[in-house]
Amino acid sequence: MAQRKSTRSAPRAREISSKLFVLDTNVLMHDPTSLFRFEEHDVYVPMAILEELDGHKKGMSEVARNARQASRFLEELVASAEHDIPNGIALDSRGNRSASGKLYLQTEAIPGDLPANLASGRTDNQIIAVVKFLQQRHSGRQVILVSKDINMRIKARTLGLAAEDYFSDKALEDSDLLYTGVLELPRNFWETHGKDMRSWQAGGRSLYRVRGPTVQSMFVNQYVHLEGEPRFEALVKEVDGDGAVLETLRDHCLPRHSVWGITARNREQNFALNALMNPEMDFVSLVGQAGTGKTLLALAAGLQQTLEQKTYAEIIITRVTVPLGEDIGFLPGTEEEKMNPWMGALEDNLDVLDQSDDEAGEWGRAATRDLIRSRIKVKSLNFMRGRTFLNKYLVIDEAQNLTPKQMKTLVTRAGPGTKVVCLGNIAQIDTPYLTEGSSGLTYVVDRFKGWPHSGHITLQRGERSRLADFAAEAL
Repeated sequence: MAQRKSTRSAPRAREISSKLFVLDTNVLMHDPTSLFRFEEHDVYVPMAILEELDGHKKGMSEVARNARQASRFLEELVASAEHDIPNGIALDSRGNRSASGKLYLQTEAIPGDLPANLASGRTDNQIIAVVKFLQQRHSGRQVILVSKDINMRIKARTLGLAAEDYFSDKALEDSDLLYTGVLELPRNFWETHGKDMRSWQAGGRSLYRVRGPTVQSMFVNQYVHLEGEPRFEALVKEVDGDGAVLETLRDHCLPRHSVWGITARNREQNFALNALMNPEMDFVSLVGQAGTGKTLLALAAGLQQTLEQKTYAEIIITRVTVPLGEDIGFLPGTEEEKMNPWMGALEDNLDVLDQSDDEAGEWGRAATRDLIRSRIKVKSLNFMRGRTFLNKYLVIDEAQNLTPKQMKTLVTRAGPGTKVVCLGNIAQIDTPYLTEGSSGLTYVVDRFKGWPHSGHITLQRGERSRLADFAAEAL
């Protein structure tokens, strides 16, 4: 998108300098607010789009809700300027000051001048015909089709028309830029940052106040480490200009600091357990490939704080029910029984946690297993709206399949004393139209970065097995 202009010239000059974006139906159904996301540029909605929105408005799905919301936005805009529709409706007429362009609706019949091999009856081809017509009418202006449909963009470009994906919903353009939550300090860190350093003890931890150039790249609640001996790992407690306060961590790699019998196997797992066990962090996100220990660490920390420390009343686990292959159909039983087939990862990790107590014996492990299952509730996403969780440990598994709006709905369920833990792998997105840049997990990691009550760790090393590690890299 072009940068916002600081001044507004005459209408004709503005039309030439600004672009005309033709929206596809899937863009409005993906993000109803997309009408107001094109800054100073104009937006065009063909009549076929209104027909498709009408066809998708029924039902309780996210798509149906978005279709209804898009229709409401369009109705509000049209009602504010119904006598001036052919000349365009100001997008800021309803208080959306970030959009200074105009909305144009199709008010005339447009000839479908397309190659014979493109069927004229298909809605996609009708929209492409509209784009071609607008490009011919506004020859001095850039007309761009915006669609989430890859094949539609390919067809438009084949005909010499400009086409783009919808980018405004992306938290990041490149997933490699996603905040990792970890910063490696330079080897000369103490030499360059040790001048006027202060250190003190608080709560059994050592704290250091340092100043230097590296501080400017730090975020609050970021984990930092220094290679070499002695090993130094710390949490950034405060950042103030070129000064920061670093707090040393508890070493969960040591058996005496194990969490529900689980010890960290690498640096990132140690950071993750410190974040999960930190009562000041209300929101923790763990991102990593398969086998890095996300679910196991989250469950171990949850059981420790629920059954041993009594910090939380119970553990609630939910996940998006997107099948990997063909859907197996309706599942019988209660809400929890319907969710059980989706919770294989939970059962696998509970088996590991049950085996962690070698001294309990078979009877002791069976009793522990029953106690654990009585404190873990499996809930469906479909029934989350309107709920408030008090003193709960809420785990959102497979969070990469959530949209930003769904993620907001879930995280805002948290009441007093509740901790929310998001787990996911942004390389395994199964939801249509979601990408690594627009996933709700990417969105929430980026937005919570630097908040004093949140923590994030990107787990790098797989600890499942040598076969799983090799498969993750080679396949």
